[in-house]
Amino acid sequence: MTSWHTLCAEADFPEDGKLARRLGGWSVLVVRTDEGYRAVNDRCTHQAAMLSPGKVRRGAIMCPLHGARFEAATGRCIGGAYADLRVFDLRVADGTIEVAVPDAAPGPDERPVGA
Repeated sequence: MTSWHTLCAEADFPEDGKLARRLGGWSVLVVRTDEGYRAVNDRCTHQAAMLSPGKVRRGAIMCPLHGARFEAATGRCIGGAYADLRVFDLRVADGTIEVAVPDAAPGPDERPVGA
């Protein structure tokens, strides 16, 4: 099962187009692309680094550790031979961005280093 969690008011979303938060025990990275907001697990599937310090360009999230790139919309790895990211459902309701994360706590293979 999953539960919806409030990220922030849409008007307060950062100008740089990304926001990382812990929601329901999960490290979540939300990015704004030309297609809208996308939410992924804030953990590179290569060496478990947090993706949030990395760059977001042309709808792709780049890992700051080794440069792996992931498509924000699908989580698919497009730069490197790594597993895809977990993608979370996201909605904007009454001007508030909300993300649905699993009710179960993330396991060791879902948590970024240091989280």
